[in-house]
Amino acid sequence: MQDLPADTEEVQAQVKALKDYISEHFYECTDDILKGLGELYVTDQRFTDFIDQAGGRGTANYVNKAIAIYVK
Repeated sequence: MQDLPADTEEVQAQVKALKDYISEHFYECTDDILKGLGELYVTDQRFTDFIDQAGGRGTANYVNKAIAIYVK
């Protein structure tokens, strides 16, 4: 999805799906928690490496940006 702007409906729907998945399977994922996770994805190199390995280089930054838009 990185070829789409992070603010598109399709991308934002995926952010909501992530938030819902976390809430259903782990803990209630509030917007503040989701924002913190997005920041963690780019400030902790372990997360960045893991996410980029799964989605390609730049995925962690892209997801962080998409999350930041979602929680505004």
